[in-house]
Amino acid sequence: MTSKKAAETWQDDRLVRECLDGSNTAWAALIEKYRRLVASVPVKYQLAPDDAADVFQQVWIDLYRDLRRLEHVEGLGSWLITAAARRCLLVKQRAQRTVPIGELEHDLADRGPDAAAIHAEAEREQKIREAIEQLPPRCRELVGMLFFEDPPRPYAQVAHALGLATGSIGFIRGRCLTKLRAALEKVGL
Repeated sequence: MTSKKAAETWQDDRLVRECLDGSNTAWAALIEKYRRLVASVPVKYQLAPDDAADVFQQVWIDLYRDLRRLEHVEGLGSWLITAAARRCLLVKQRAQRTVPIGELEHDLADRGPDAAAIHAEAEREQKIREAIEQLPPRCRELVGMLFFEDPPRPYAQVAHALGLATGSIGFIRGRCLTKLRAALEKVGL
């Protein structure tokens, strides 16, 4: 089974169990499932791309090291957000220590982004990703093309890519959004 397919179908408890058993497929699937979640946190902390890449890598190293001690598998997403946020704060603290005091242009009271808000936003985004993964493949593609590409594709391009008539895109989009709404409610949004 490919890691992408495993990420879409395996529950976290199975992924963790198989990771602990040494499965490379499970590790790849776990990273695939949560890569966007982990990558979103350094963006929210406005880290430079190199620092963000370091945070991303370090979070997975931390998980590898601490996986056996993870008490609640259902909290894996939250654990990853917290680990990424802590790594981001460390990067920011190191950067502040290396800047000469005369060059500091911000008020000391401004400590940057609110960690609780970042945590809540990252969890919400992960729930949205999980809800989208529950959609049928054509709906996932359609939602991705219409709402997650920048700029969004025109209906004619979407229709061509999906092999549909241009006039049917609005109707299918409505059905897909209804399914997405139900999936979002299922994950608590």
